Amino acid sequence: MELEAEVERQIRVIERNAETLLPREELAQKIARSLETGRPLRVKLGIDPSAPELTLGHAVVLRKLRQFQDLGHLAVLVVGDFTARIGDPSGRAKTREPLSPEAIAENMKTYREQAFRILDPSRTEVRYNSEWLGKLTFADILVLTSRYTVARMLEREDFARRFQEGSPISIMEFLYPLAQAYDSVAVEADVELGGSDQRFNLLVGRDIQEAYGQEPQVILTMPLLIGTDGVRKMSKSWGNYIGIAEPPEEQFGKLMAIPDELMPQYFRLLTDIEWEEVAHLHPKEAKKKLAWTIVAQLHGVEEADRAQAHFERVFEEEKPPETLQEVAVGHLLDQEGRAPVVELLLASGLVASKSEARRLLAQGGVWLNGVKVPAHQDRVEVRPGMVLRVGRRRFARLVL
Repeated sequence: MELEAEVERQIRVIERNAETLLPREELAQKIARSLETGRPLRVKLGIDPSAPELTLGHAVVLRKLRQFQDLGHLAVLVVGDFTARIGDPSGRAKTREPLSPEAIAENMKTYREQAFRILDPSRTEVRYNSEWLGKLTFADILVLTSRYTVARMLEREDFARRFQEGSPISIMEFLYPLAQAYDSVAVEADVELGGSDQRFNLLVGRDIQEAYGQEPQVILTMPLLIGTDGVRKMSKSWGNYIGIAEPPEEQFGKLMAIPDELMPQYFRLLTDIEWEEVAHLHPKEAKKKLAWTIVAQLHGVEEADRAQAHFERVFEEEKPPETLQEVAVGHLLDQEGRAPVVELLLASGLVASKSEARRLLAQGGVWLNGVKVPAHQDRVEVRPGMVLRVGRRRFARLVL
């Protein structure tokens, strides 16, 4: 009975907030065998280095992987340095452009450090799938492709839609689910995690493992985190993301800016706090608790306190941050101590171009020492120590 109770306890933890667990009974059998033999389950998560930053969207599955670790199992983090050359076609309406080896190498430089903000390094095995996929001969690939049919591939929703619409589907895209499945064979995965858009690929992994004489993996999918725009899934390509390794103040500020309706999902998927515990709070206070909790998880309690204090000082009290970058602008001053506003903004580094400076000025988005600079004003008087602000978050202290 003790064994059955522990198996059920682990499954309850694993199922919490998950979208799909298939097959549940197989996971129960795997956990029971793990407890009896002392061999931890090998729980796989694949991440392709398609961008240099991991986001809070990745944090959703990384947190679930950490839960497996806390239950005594081994996380197998597969960095897809080889599959990134193909490009994951999941959810795409057209063929994805493959990444160059140089771009892939650059993107994955800090993946370990970012992932280990959530995972326990002592219970993590990091693998790169070029280790085995790069060694496959053409004969090996023919054998792999013979294990799956085109008809089964076209059961996948995005492939089926594109086929019906007459949109091109390259043979290379069919290879992606097979390559991901072969990863499971190579690392002997007992369980594979992924976002809900990965369900088909994870199921292919079960079939391919069985074809290669292995016990098929159990699949666990997590909901896709909605991005800061409140519309689409979080993605760096859409600019609606919050990076795992972003500075604490940036994370806190971005989380405070998410639409209120996203809070239940963010609490469920990114914290251990039940939404029901905070639903009675004023939205602003609930959001502060959310932001503080996430920043504390990724950067520590002290940084979370500092980020909250920064937010309250800058956005609620409308004061400049305690520490500001200093910018020398004496060379811009005329004999009367005045400087062109556009040149001042450019020299401060708060804008990337003169056109951006002019646009922000026209929109009323420029302040000098707390006073809005009128859109028609070309020059302003500058004194040492003045604070230049652009928008709500960008500040610089002017020195001569």
